[in-house]
Formats: sequence, C-alpha cells, structure tokens
Amino acid sequence: MNNVTVRLNKRMAELGLCSRREADDWIAKGWVRVNGETAVLGRPVSPLDRIEVDRLARGQQERQVTVLLHKPVGYVSGQAEDGHKPAIQLIEAANHWREDKAPIRFAPKQRMGLAPAGRLDIDSVGLLVLTQDGRVARQLIGEDSGVEKEYLVRVQYGRLAAGMVQTDVQSLFPREQLALLRHGLSLDGQPLKPAQVDWQNPEQLRFVLTEGKKRQIRRMCEQVGLTVVGLKRVRIGRVNLGQLPVGQWRYLGREETFV
Repeated sequence: MNNVTVRLNKRMAELGLCSRREADDWIAKGWVRVNGETAVLGRPVSPLDRIEVDRLARGQQERQVTVLLHKPVGYVSGQAEDGHKPAIQLIEAANHWREDKAPIRFAPKQRMGLAPAGRLDIDSVGLLVLTQDGRVARQLIGEDSGVEKEYLVRVQYGRLAAGMVQTDVQSLFPREQLALLRHGLSLDGQPLKPAQVDWQNPEQLRFVLTEGKKRQIRRMCEQVGLTVVGLKRVRIGRVNLGQLPVGQWRYLGREETFV
C-alpha cells in the first residue's frame, strides 16, 4: 500500500497543502522539494516521500483572499453567459460592506484569480463564495467535499391548470412526498445523497444539502409537484450569510472556516 504512487500535485492537494493548480505553479517556481531534492512537474511520489514547501509559497498563499457575496438575481456565478453579468463584477470598492471587520484593504488586483467555489443559479440569491485559495475551493467543491449548504426555498404546489396552491402549502403537501425530498430521488440517473428538508413556515422549506448538482433543489421539487418561486442560500458549512446586504460583499475573516 505504501508503495502506491500518485502525481506530486495530486498528493499535495490530498495533504491539504494547496490545489493541484497551485502545486504545479509552486513546482514550476522551484518551491517544492521531495526528499530534499527540487521537484519537477509530473513527478510520482508515494506516502513515504517527504514533501517540503518553500516559505515563499506560504507567503503567497497567505496573501490570497476569499470573499463572501450576497448574490442578487440576474447575475451568473461564473463566466458571463447569454448576456448576463458575472457575479465577480460586483466585487468592487463601492459594494464592499461597510461593516466588514476584516483588516484587508480592497485593491482591484485582488480580483485576479478570484473564482466561484460552487454555483448559485441566475434566478437564486444568497451566499456565493469566490476565492483565490485552492484549499478553500477544494473544501467546497472537491470530489470528496461534504460541506453542508443551507437554503430557504419558497414553494407553490400543484399545476396551473388544476389550480396552484400558493398559501399554506404545508397543510396540503403529502408527507410521503416530503420524505422523498429527504431521500429517494435521483437526478441524471444517479441517486441523490440524503438531505435535510423541513418546513420553515407554511410556504417555505429549509434544505440542507451536501452535494450541488445543477439546479438541484428546483429539479427535486419538480419531481414532487412543487414549484420553486424563491431560493436563497443562507449558509455554507460554518459560514452564514448573516446581515450581509444584497449585492454587497465582505472578506472571509481569518478566524472563519467552512469546516
């Protein structure tokens, strides 16, 4: 088992040192040593090999920023598409939340390399994380990520032709369908992981998911006869949206962690 080798960048990511992309960058700059020797790109390593990272890489990593944005409707999480603006355009001085307690001054160059760690649909609002830090991205969207994401979801029940229920949905929605939302549905031919789903009030459900398939909550609701009319992400792991106003952003504090 100890003789099994993987590429160095993958091993560094597994150890939580950085992302694979960061690892390749550090290796190319000569900042990584394996068993005392300067590493080269693509080098295979085993769990027995000793990996050391130069303090220059650590310094670069410490300067990386992660921001929390309260995304409004009408913005896409990633690259601009179909004429819609990307959320990163909101990361500017004018939209920086006045009550942000982080001791970091905004500079436009901080937007370089800033990428969304997870998506939020164009017609959804709430907490969106954008980061330069590969460790954060891996925590939130890595293959083995199990970080909880919490949503408040306003729903209607039934079909328009048959008369859609818009108020007191809870009293008419079958309990067995609620159980299906919690566990038993599939998307894209794959069974979904168990979810926490409960009524917050007669028209609003609270979802807690540990995965993030495209438009997952909306598609889950469609399967049980519900229509989503409002969706807001209020928490990712240990980090809450809190009082952050719509369209504004703040830095992730040094004392804050998602896991």
